[in-house]
Amino acid sequence: MLKLLRSLDNAILNLNDLESLARRHLPKAIFGYVQGGADDGTTIQHNLRALDRLRMVPRVLRDVSACSQQVTLFGQSFASPFMIAPMGASAIVGHDADNAMARAARSARIPYILSANAITPIEEIGRAYPGCWFAGYQKPDESNIERMVARVSDAGFSAYFLTADVAVGSNRENNRRNGYTMPFRPTARLALDMVRHPSWLYRTGWRTFRQRGLPRISNIDPVARPSIFSREINAVTGYPHFSWKHAEMIRRRWKGAFIIKGILSPEDARLAREMGADGIVASNHGGRQLDCAVSPVETLSRIREVCGDMTLLVDSGFRRGTDVIKGLAMGADSVLIGRPFLYAAALGGEQALKHAITLLQREIHTDMCLMGVEDCQALREQTVFFE
Repeated sequence: MLKLLRSLDNAILNLNDLESLARRHLPKAIFGYVQGGADDGTTIQHNLRALDRLRMVPRVLRDVSACSQQVTLFGQSFASPFMIAPMGASAIVGHDADNAMARAARSARIPYILSANAITPIEEIGRAYPGCWFAGYQKPDESNIERMVARVSDAGFSAYFLTADVAVGSNRENNRRNGYTMPFRPTARLALDMVRHPSWLYRTGWRTFRQRGLPRISNIDPVARPSIFSREINAVTGYPHFSWKHAEMIRRRWKGAFIIKGILSPEDARLAREMGADGIVASNHGGRQLDCAVSPVETLSRIREVCGDMTLLVDSGFRRGTDVIKGLAMGADSVLIGRPFLYAAALGGEQALKHAITLLQREIHTDMCLMGVEDCQALREQTVFFE
């Protein structure tokens, strides 16, 4: 493992480098699940292009010797303006990836958000990173909401993210083409795919089975833990009749920070503010839900105008330090980043994650200094425009 980590340090110079290495390491079905999007995948590329179209006007001859990227979110101070986004089935992609991401984030003093679709129980992550954050789909049932909120609270989590942009599961043709299905269905093609990737098969597949037995989706319900092979797994998504009134039920019961994730419309941001949300995440789910959706950065300024005192977070396509400061300059308080950190967890666990976090922190520091700003708040005053 030490030799592997040293080689990763030499090969990974930025977060984009992680994808090509992960492509070789992971079975095609597993890599395709992480990398892919809905329909033709056009939104994934559009997210990258939208960020690339943003251009910044730096200021010069300013004293940036005390440059700090520290931010405060929901009353907590964090070392950097980015966090590890919630990602389902992470521990199938990399061994014990949820715990690895939680420990690396805690060590780096950045937030970590656990997905309801994780196979690692909430309670376990609550011990690895006390006070971290949870993101889930919620059944539109008052009793279930009450019991789920109690479970998340009892596990020691401090923020509840309601994933709002998954009324139904999206069309993931790439998963079917690559042999990845939920419920998981072993096939000769899938077995051959895994055997051709012996490093993943042993380091993740076998070790996960030895550690947890048949993997189960652990956090979508107060009690139920459906196996990834069970037909019950079909319910691991949003619910078509879940609405604002159900979100209000969560808000009334949840005493910590309550955030609605998956907003692209300024009007929905206004509704979130009016129903008492503490924050929102401007997001198109990384291109995994509605294909051809706008990129969050294209609506971010207008969303900021209606946010009031809500915390505004953003995700979908952010990879470089310049991407992060573009998001902040457009009005976001912090940025969620997903796929690259999951690739890091798959390649080298906690140590690879720490390396990836450090790379991004260094980029942000350099880019802030070159922009002529001393802190993240000052980025709001900088000129950013679309080409």
